[in-house]
Amino acid sequence: MMTEETRKFSRFLGARNSPPRKAKHNEFVVIGLGRFGSSLAEVLHERGHNVLAIDADSTLVQRLSHTLPHVVQMDATNRDAYIELGVGNFDTGIVCIGTDFESNLLATVILRQLGVRRVICKARTRTQREILMKVGADEVILPEHEAGVRLGRMLSSSGFLDYMELHKNISVVEISAPKNVVGHTLIESRLRQKYGVVVVAIRRGDEVISLPMADELIRRGDVLVLIGEPNACEAMVEKEGGLE
Repeated sequence: MMTEETRKFSRFLGARNSPPRKAKHNEFVVIGLGRFGSSLAEVLHERGHNVLAIDADSTLVQRLSHTLPHVVQMDATNRDAYIELGVGNFDTGIVCIGTDFESNLLATVILRQLGVRRVICKARTRTQREILMKVGADEVILPEHEAGVRLGRMLSSSGFLDYMELHKNISVVEISAPKNVVGHTLIESRLRQKYGVVVVAIRRGDEVISLPMADELIRRGDVLVLIGEPNACEAMVEKEGGLE
């Protein structure tokens, strides 16, 4: 049986069977709200994405209801409840159940059966990872709290190839070279002056150029390693014409 919170969210979703609208922000369902799942859900929500968070533990659900607008108490293996919520129309499902591998496995299978476009799972061991990949997970990670924050940043920022937080407001980010900087030198692109980000390395195929000179030409296919505020890195990708 679903709780009243589940039914309320189902009504909020409305006509979920209609074709999804193209929007800047995606929809994520996060199943399992331990340390990793809750941090991931909160980061995605803070970044402006629509997040449905699910856990069987009423205490966790109650606590997170103060920071997440759509959090539901539900058995993660209840296929009918997923259908009623319209979970099959979500862009990405992340299964973060750490202590009960059977539930983790069943939730993964259900998300895949319902047509969730991308299924990411948390595993505790390499053996669990192999099993989850075999039943249809697109990606399996072996993380803890810090990895949850990192994944949240990467999922919410489509231009990030990799992300590492050094401090609350300082991160190292890998991005594909945006269109407007390709064919220009670093000094011509003026990334530091415009966005406050510094290119500390360029990955070009198998070659890595560390601390590139100001006259280094940015080429198509280059991967830029930036250091700066995460929001500034995102703004740079958007304003410089997107990715090549």
